[in-house]
Amino acid sequence: MNRTRANRLGDFFDTYTKDLKAQDLQRLFTHDTRDAYKFFTRGVDLEAFKKLPWHRRALAHARLLFMAFTMKLSPARRLVYGVALVSLAIGLLHLLEGVRIGSAAVGRVTIVFPGLAFPEGTFWLIAAFGLMNLLVLLEVADRLSLKNDLEIAREIQQAMLPSGLYTAQGIETVGQSRPANTVGGDFYDILPLDDGRVVITVGDVAGKGSPAALLMALLLAMLRTLVDEKLEPAELVARLNVQVCRHSPPSRFITLFYGVYQPLSGELTYVSAGHMPPLLVRYDGRCDRLTEGGIALGMFDHSAYRISQIVLERGDLIAVYSDGITEAENKSGRPFDEDGLTAALCAVRGQPIATIAPSVVRAVERHGGDTRFADDLTILLLRRTDDAAVAR
Repeated sequence: MNRTRANRLGDFFDTYTKDLKAQDLQRLFTHDTRDAYKFFTRGVDLEAFKKLPWHRRALAHARLLFMAFTMKLSPARRLVYGVALVSLAIGLLHLLEGVRIGSAAVGRVTIVFPGLAFPEGTFWLIAAFGLMNLLVLLEVADRLSLKNDLEIAREIQQAMLPSGLYTAQGIETVGQSRPANTVGGDFYDILPLDDGRVVITVGDVAGKGSPAALLMALLLAMLRTLVDEKLEPAELVARLNVQVCRHSPPSRFITLFYGVYQPLSGELTYVSAGHMPPLLVRYDGRCDRLTEGGIALGMFDHSAYRISQIVLERGDLIAVYSDGITEAENKSGRPFDEDGLTAALCAVRGQPIATIAPSVVRAVERHGGDTRFADDLTILLLRRTDDAAVAR
């Protein structure tokens, strides 16, 4: 029985310490701890501390690290952490049994000194608290460092998207994208062609976060390359699908709306690869759905796509959006839905186009309330204007 228990304990220890190496522990208490300290104290002139006596220097470093670490926490977590420290101090005061005399032999001399008396095991509790704090500090440093990298990635991703309103004779178009996380998998693009036509496109990579953002950047780069080859919409989307099948994981797929707009005639030639049906809001308030389309990119490498065409009258507005908008839910689980989007568009269709996209996003936010959105929100708007519109 004892041998069986010992074997179980041995198996548990072996499993728990699997792949653990001595250099890993050494790195934890040297390299990782030092890097975490540098992360929290960056921007601070540490040279000034060298002028202090050693005991004051140690206290200054401890205070600096404590403030830098706790101020990185959210106010609520900072408060809980402070309560934990105060609770530890109160607990130690309750455990304090008084003062006792200790002694230590130094050569032939015995040094006698006073010390605080605590019950046996108190040291182990303090050591455990210290080690747990060290692990928390290292984890927070790693996560904040990753967050900084993601913020930079967000800036790069946003820089890849068109900024502001595009206007030319017979057209005005603008887009807006709000990722659910720091980075997202939605994108839109507005590309004027040499012959006066304008390419508009909206894509949605399955999933969200960093994996979707990487695929989004890859897809956008491939799409712009194919646009430069002056391919027709159906051929371009078919070739893009082949590249997605080759270079993305099998579990990932991408929906895409790709349109080429002729401002002078108002004709929009488009291909929809599994994307949400765009809404066409007519100048008189009628609303139509562009339901024709094919299969999403990345499903089958030999998928074929066909074009569809519509003609926009002056004042007509087309909205291409990602499913994050219509699937955004409120606290009761009710989605914003296509009816909500239609109502939001119709309510502001006569306003300047640059204000419509933010109005739609705000309507989605009001619908969701305090609920965190599970997907990215992206919308691209195009409106046919008078032929006498001012060129870009």
